Amino acid sequence: MPVPARRWRWSPRRQNLAVYAAFLLAALWVTSRIWMDPAGRVASLYSSDPAQVQFFLAHSVRVVLHGEFPFYTEQFNYPDGVNLMANTAILALGIPMVPVTLLFGPAVSFVLLVTLGLAGTAAAWYHVLSRHLVRNRLAAAVGGWLCGFSPAMLSHANWHPNIISQYLLPFIVWRVLVLTRTRRPVRDGLLLALLVTAQAFINEEILLFTALTCGVFLIAMVVQEPHRWAAAWRPLAVGLGACAALAGALLAYPLYIQFAGPMAYHGLSDAVRDYGNDIAAFFAPGSPTLGGNERANVGLAPNYSEENAFLGWSLTLLTVGIVLWLRREVIVRALAATGAVFAVLSLGERISWWHRELLTGPWEWLVRLPLLDAVVPTRFGLITSVVVAVLLAIAVERAWSLRLPDRRTARTLTVAGLVLALLPIAPMPLSVVSRPPVPKFITADRWRAYVAPDQTLVPIPVPSMGNTNGMRWAAATNLDFKIPGGYFLAPRNGNTGDPGRFGGRPSGVGELLQEVATTGRTPKLDDRQRRRSLDELRHWRAAVLVLPFDQQNVEPLRRTVEQLVGPGRRELDVWVWDVRALTSREP
Repeated sequence: MPVPARRWRWSPRRQNLAVYAAFLLAALWVTSRIWMDPAGRVASLYSSDPAQVQFFLAHSVRVVLHGEFPFYTEQFNYPDGVNLMANTAILALGIPMVPVTLLFGPAVSFVLLVTLGLAGTAAAWYHVLSRHLVRNRLAAAVGGWLCGFSPAMLSHANWHPNIISQYLLPFIVWRVLVLTRTRRPVRDGLLLALLVTAQAFINEEILLFTALTCGVFLIAMVVQEPHRWAAAWRPLAVGLGACAALAGALLAYPLYIQFAGPMAYHGLSDAVRDYGNDIAAFFAPGSPTLGGNERANVGLAPNYSEENAFLGWSLTLLTVGIVLWLRREVIVRALAATGAVFAVLSLGERISWWHRELLTGPWEWLVRLPLLDAVVPTRFGLITSVVVAVLLAIAVERAWSLRLPDRRTARTLTVAGLVLALLPIAPMPLSVVSRPPVPKFITADRWRAYVAPDQTLVPIPVPSMGNTNGMRWAAATNLDFKIPGGYFLAPRNGNTGDPGRFGGRPSGVGELLQEVATTGRTPKLDDRQRRRSLDELRHWRAAVLVLPFDQQNVEPLRRTVEQLVGPGRRELDVWVWDVRALTSREP
């Protein structure tokens, strides 16, 4: 007798794998243009953050292979150095990526982290939602999708893998909720501590957001049902105490370095402290989405890397409708309150509507509080996006299980509503631009003939927030040479404990060469300027100055450098000035 063919069954395991595969394919779609040439392409508009992240990835290699101190480095901004704990050095991401960085370079590690950050965050939320909040896998997949691929996440995907790598957050949130009813609070508190410690080495700001969100949500639940507090406070207090004890012990020294170590700063630069959303931003699709428009979004967010609202009209209105429809459910009201609180905080110190200032926001009174003074307020919109995703998951499950005479029609309308809400903010491939390759002078190790371990290689222009190519050069060698300057946060004027700013001490040489690179005008320098420039080069212990042939305004830059230190010479694809005789401190 013929054996009957086995029917394909969508078992729960296969359904889960299909969802995870869909998330991974979507993440590859988003990053596809960068994957075509990771070293030669970068997100358009701003290229500083990817270079900084690649520098940090190379630092992780040195930590693993050479046992370097993980929380501070002198490999850039020499000789002052940089406090890496105060600069989100992503050690929890960079150290596991060391094999990839060694084999393929930090540029590949960067795009891989972005891809895994988007897909992993969506998958983690799907896992938690499907096991602990909703039974319907479609509902969990919709919630996970929006958590991983919201316009806010796509905006940060261009530049900030540390912010989009949120795959620990759903587990942290769930473990906090478990503490409210656990019979083993110490054990569960210790498990939470391990998650908290790992997240601290990915991004502390997101960890703080998670703690604030859990606090506001639990308060919203207890206000509605005070009787819950009587049973929840004791295990919660014991669990959080155990968590604080272990996490505090594990993080005590890194946090000491961050807040009291060399090059520590207190508070963010004024340039970003009041980064807030316009109210209208919640009704517009994000720039990197199907319905997005970069020109239309100008002014609604601080910049294109901080589009932290941008849910679009359809999803915003659908969310309001969900809250009204399910308003009798305690969890829905608590989620709505939580999302609203952080949506208001994300508006910053001055609340505006289509660029017109309306009134002072509550952030005005919170911005100077400890820890909050290091928060970029627009990023509170990330919390609102997650809350909307969870509300959407709950709504899909409720709609899917409605007991109506025509259930098929109800489900069809549910799918249609999801398409209407999510299609305008569907992710599109990230926009990219080409960037100059790392010079052959660097990749062929020709620089090693000039630079000793205690000396620096000075890229021209000097690395800064607006010019990070030199940081990519160093990262390509796994930081085998030191550079002055760079893009990082540090105390003003290099005084530990001062308010933060982007970059180190003001540099006369750096500002001079940056102006020439920008304007193309060659200045006429006098003896005083030459002496001051040589003093800076001695301070940096400069061994060689390097100017690539493909640098913008290369000829004006070459003529300017020659006025400072004399004639240079061509070597491979760069101009080189050997300044060791001029900068040596030996008599």
